[in-house]
Amino acid sequence: MISTEELIFDLDSIHVSMGEQWLRRLRGFSELDRRGVWEKDGCVDMAQWIAGRYKLSSYRADRYVQAGHAVTKLPLISAALYDGTLEVDQVVELCRFATPETEEELIRWARRVTTGQIRWRAEKETKPSIEETQAVDRARSLSYWWEEDGKVLGLSGRLPSAEGASVVKAIDRIADKLAASPEDYGCIDERRADALVLLAQQGLADDGDKDRATVVIHADLEDLMMGDQHFEIEGGGVIPPATLDRYLCDCRLGSVLCKDRHPVGIDRISRNVPPWLMRLLTLRDKCCTFPGCHHRRFVDAHHIDWWSEGGPTDIENLLLVCRFHHKLVHEYHWRVELGEIPGTANWYRPDGSLYDPGPDPPEPPREWFDPQPELELASF
Repeated sequence: MISTEELIFDLDSIHVSMGEQWLRRLRGFSELDRRGVWEKDGCVDMAQWIAGRYKLSSYRADRYVQAGHAVTKLPLISAALYDGTLEVDQVVELCRFATPETEEELIRWARRVTTGQIRWRAEKETKPSIEETQAVDRARSLSYWWEEDGKVLGLSGRLPSAEGASVVKAIDRIADKLAASPEDYGCIDERRADALVLLAQQGLADDGDKDRATVVIHADLEDLMMGDQHFEIEGGGVIPPATLDRYLCDCRLGSVLCKDRHPVGIDRISRNVPPWLMRLLTLRDKCCTFPGCHHRRFVDAHHIDWWSEGGPTDIENLLLVCRFHHKLVHEYHWRVELGEIPGTANWYRPDGSLYDPGPDPPEPPREWFDPQPELELASF
């Protein structure tokens, strides 16, 4: 059996090799950005190109691009990543404010603190000019995603400090009113979560467009009658039958006519997609179907066979595209069609070649197929 010391040495060696690979990766991102490789592949910027090719979030991809440009001017931080002294997340944060004059001291400090502390200092050190303040405002965002098979909603956002303070104050004011003290009702984080829900529910209640302000739950009639299935909320979450029963007490019900389990569209009656069909399209596609594009808002329902050329307004002839990539199809001669897997699409460049951003997986080493018993890996 492999000894503890040997196992630790093996993991340390992997850590160092990963640092070397990350340095090459960051420098590669910087160089490809300089060459403008993302433009010919129909992407908005280098971060979107990376997100599509390597299946990263837009936020993380953007940070890697920024760090890639920075490490080319920071030789000591580059060396610290290369030899495993620093981890890539630490380097990404340090690259936001390090200079060739300060990097040596920052490396000594970063080795003794957490990545969170480096991130906090980066926020403090990056004193913005008016141009940088404007850039922060343009980069404001709020992202959400579903975890644990759709049972939990995750949130991540970035706001300019003044607007962010207003959000914090509003949430904390409501949270303070939910209980006289933390001992009476949950911890402060739980009450803040409930306060955010109350804010959202009040906003929906005050909305004059009840159709667009409705939370939609999709359920097949057969599953509804069986009562043993989980049901999908528009946007990606799922709820159990008991929760659906609670909503059924006072919700509105709508029905969709299907044939062979496919919704019946409106064919050539209109080129405009009705709200009920847009909901089903959103349920299937989730967001813009261009690889690496995660836009959910301001998306269009694109007719694969164009309406002007006789295409119907049916779900089999529709898919979601953001405004940028919708223009890519109509004005820049790209082509898109539904993929074989529901919710996927195949995009084709103007020359007719398939745009497949993911790199081909390498051939596995021969030893993967020829187990070596002397390694005794199964005895960890």
